[in-house]
Amino acid sequence: MEEQLLAFLKFLQKEYNYSSNTIAAYKNDLGQFVSYLQDNNLNSAGQWESINSERINAYVKYMKEQPYASSSVARKVAAVKSFFNYLYSNQIIQENPTTNIDSPKVKKRLPKTLSADEVERLLQAPANKKSPKNLRDMALLNMLYSTGMRVTEVVSLRLEDVDLENNVLYCPGKDEQVRELPFDQYTKNILENYVEEGRPFLVKDKDEAAMFLNHRGQQLTRQGLWLIIKAYAKQAELSVAVTPHTLRHSFAAHKLHDGSDLQEVQKLLGHANISTTQIYTQLEESETAE
Repeated sequence: MEEQLLAFLKFLQKEYNYSSNTIAAYKNDLGQFVSYLQDNNLNSAGQWESINSERINAYVKYMKEQPYASSSVARKVAAVKSFFNYLYSNQIIQENPTTNIDSPKVKKRLPKTLSADEVERLLQAPANKKSPKNLRDMALLNMLYSTGMRVTEVVSLRLEDVDLENNVLYCPGKDEQVRELPFDQYTKNILENYVEEGRPFLVKDKDEAAMFLNHRGQQLTRQGLWLIIKAYAKQAELSVAVTPHTLRHSFAAHKLHDGSDLQEVQKLLGHANISTTQIYTQLEESETAE
């Protein structure tokens, strides 16, 4: 049995170029499966051919009874199914006992969002000063919330991507697709203040194209953005953990709450599949139920 397990792990590494951490996870999950079989005397013959669907289902049931997250159970079962697919494809077994085994459903965690009041407190946190840094942070936070952009999209934004005259920005997203994202007059005013009175004092190289700059005059990093939000969330005395993605989630949830349709929000967020956007309707329903 162990020989086939090792061969399977080598196969994953060679064919899929999985990382050492992924290979280690497969090894651990399959080792757990083998231990279950041995502890319950379900493989006395020592051959994979003796494992039928009944025994696989018993293992799935056992795993569901353990204190694991549903995602962990699903991963462990998926490892077993992948292994038996490999055995069957290589004619080591004549029948695949996992063919009709359903993968456990993974409970989707609803995204954490801020209330309208909490968002306002966060967005106004940098307003206590008119320094170049604070003007940048005002523009940064408002841009995140008013457009729902991803972290990488915001830090990658260039000056030429923002059309202040027409209140729209061109967001280069995934798969090189560009989204047109409108923003309101309030956000426009804040952006103009930053571009005219803040950014010139941060920039060091006149050829620097990035919209949002750090104290060295270079493009702001994802980590830098995270630290900025963390600091202002603390300053605003928000009781919930806030990350850059929290503002994206809040943007989507508030848009739907205010009457935008699902397809419109999908387009703004740049979701390829509308099912990804539908989780925000579940959030709305859960809040209504409360």
